[in-house]
Amino acid sequence: MAPSRKRSCKAGMSHRKLRVAAYCRVSSDKEEQRSSLDSQIQYYQEQITACEGWDFAGIFSDRGSGLKGEERTAFQAMMKKCRQGKIDLILTKSISRFGRNTLNTLITARELKALGVDVWFEKEHIHLLSEDGEMMLTAYAMFAQAESESMSRNIRAGVRYGFKSGNSGYAHFACYGYELDGDGQLVINEAQAVIVREIFTRRAAGQSLSKISEWLYEAGVKSPTGKDRWSRETLNKLLHNEKYTGDVLLQKTYVSDLLEGSQLKNTGEKTRYLYPNHHPAIINKELFQKVNSQVRKDKTKC
Repeated sequence: MAPSRKRSCKAGMSHRKLRVAAYCRVSSDKEEQRSSLDSQIQYYQEQITACEGWDFAGIFSDRGSGLKGEERTAFQAMMKKCRQGKIDLILTKSISRFGRNTLNTLITARELKALGVDVWFEKEHIHLLSEDGEMMLTAYAMFAQAESESMSRNIRAGVRYGFKSGNSGYAHFACYGYELDGDGQLVINEAQAVIVREIFTRRAAGQSLSKISEWLYEAGVKSPTGKDRWSRETLNKLLHNEKYTGDVLLQKTYVSDLLEGSQLKNTGEKTRYLYPNHHPAIINKELFQKVNSQVRKDKTKC
């Protein structure tokens, strides 16, 4: 029963008003998605406040993936309020907005059911506390997850094709020292390239990352993200980046599992694709190898 038409807005059996909240989520922070989220928030706010038998218990909204519930701060705040006994009913657009991980969705649903909190999934016309609510929820959640996994496989296939063909957007990503020309090709930013060459030269001469960071700070050179100081991690990544030799190595990392979403370093688990002489080099390969050989020696000493 839909809250706005088929469902009565009267108070429950205890004749007290139902404390009603709504949960909204969009998958990104793009302009059109923000507009969609604003529309959802307004829609539910008007719907809840229009019902005489309902007390407004809040609108909870997140931006980003629904695969990992623990990353959705508003969702967790709503769950906390449910555990405190401050919400009786949650309105949400669909199961896919609530979460696409079947297991986590069902665990959450069972906890809410045990707390006596109902959820109305508007698109699927499902009430969690109805007689067949959990069964219907399971079926729809499994479908939503399968749809998400299918989409992920298609995206990954596209990414792999880009890696194999050398046309991946990652290959043309402009790191510090480079910029894109009018045709979208990597060209050297000479002002930054001077800094890159000096960093490699100093490291090859045995200077520590801390000393190099101090030199950059004293010279007034901002980090790639605009910070006053270059971190050891930023310097380390720069010194390990083969792009400065003119080569591109693709699929250096990979996502192990859709539901976990964790990115791992590729140490042979997946095919890596090397494209030599892809763009103009800032340093020669001999200097790059010398620096990275020095790094390996330093690690051995430790």
